[in-house]
Amino acid sequence: MHRCQPPDAVVWPQNVEQVSQLAALCYSQGVPIIPFGTGTGLEGGVCAVQGGVCINLTHMDKILELHLEDFSVVVEPGVTHKALNTRLRDSGLWFPVDPGADASLCGMVATGASGTNAVRYGTMRENVLNLEVVLPGGELLHTAGLGRHFRKSAAGYNLTGLFVGSEGTLGLITAATLRLHPAPEATVVATCAFPSVQAAVDSTVHILQAAVPVARIEFLDDVTMDACNKHSQLNCSVAPTLFLEFHGSEQVLAEQLQRAEEITQDNGAFHFSSAKEAEERSRLWAARHSAWYAVLALRPGYKGYSTDVCVPISRLPEILVQTKEDLKAQGLTGAILGHVGDGNFHCLLLVDPEDPEELHRVKAFSELLGRRALALHGTCTGEHGIGLGKRQLLQEEVGAVGMETMRRLKAMLDPRGLMNPGKVL
Repeated sequence: MHRCQPPDAVVWPQNVEQVSQLAALCYSQGVPIIPFGTGTGLEGGVCAVQGGVCINLTHMDKILELHLEDFSVVVEPGVTHKALNTRLRDSGLWFPVDPGADASLCGMVATGASGTNAVRYGTMRENVLNLEVVLPGGELLHTAGLGRHFRKSAAGYNLTGLFVGSEGTLGLITAATLRLHPAPEATVVATCAFPSVQAAVDSTVHILQAAVPVARIEFLDDVTMDACNKHSQLNCSVAPTLFLEFHGSEQVLAEQLQRAEEITQDNGAFHFSSAKEAEERSRLWAARHSAWYAVLALRPGYKGYSTDVCVPISRLPEILVQTKEDLKAQGLTGAILGHVGDGNFHCLLLVDPEDPEELHRVKAFSELLGRRALALHGTCTGEHGIGLGKRQLLQEEVGAVGMETMRRLKAMLDPRGLMNPGKVL
């Protein structure tokens, strides 16, 4: 939905010293700076709305430090989460935050990314220990102190948290110290279909209330399941469906699986099945991660628009049922899916980019969805960020004082307004 707006120039620095020199040069000349990771964001975060220089950080792709005994790692901005987990494969550790696309880890920090494992392992906000940031004038900041990788601290303001989710508007993240987790001893995936959206989401709430320690709970509506069946050669029921994953020992997994099955069946679930073999588990999650392309294939030639919100768990059944009705009322082709274990879900809408009336309906639906989430004490974006598309909703979410505080922080760090201008604020 956010058409490409190219910069005036693109540069590929090889190290943090070059990033610092570039930032100082651009800032002194009044040239906008647009950080670029892998370009997988969905809210127009790398569009050069005022031209300027795009600083492409993909050539800085080293894993700088690995502290296995401390469960931490330091990565440059060109390292993706898949590349990191490939490196960690034989270490007994892994990095669980998985946004679907093979995003860069520092880009994931910048957008406050999340993903399918957040219900157990948290989002990027909970998994970042320290950041190396080049500030707009070229100064180098280590948000928790040079070389530090402690688990907790009560030392002053949380500078690390300030840059998580800042979307390149406060500085360029040139290294991230991340928290690692023990790889699970065993894993099992379960799928189950439901007669209604309400029944599926009620099951999610009940599983969480019963303290079943699920690693993932993914919801896919009937449209998404139909698309995934066709695109990924699955043979699942075309009905609202939950994908669940459990991590732990063999004995613990059996207990978790049994409890989850009991809860889902109490809510009318059918076709409950589980998979322990790695190949079958990978096949199911590959289908889930390919849902974007599966839904696009429903209407060849159309473009996709993805939006997301997050609400308190207790309000999830209400908003999902209403969103399904809103799609029908607007006459839009769209799929609903998401990480419902933490109250976050997405709508994937198909739109003819040459049809202004349909574009208008899609934008109106997106704004309605965001405001509905706010009315239920949720947020207008669970993991996509603000970028270009949700600036008005952000104002409604945090209020006048919240926006003014953000503007003051922005003005203090970036007084010339050159860092990724036009985004967030």
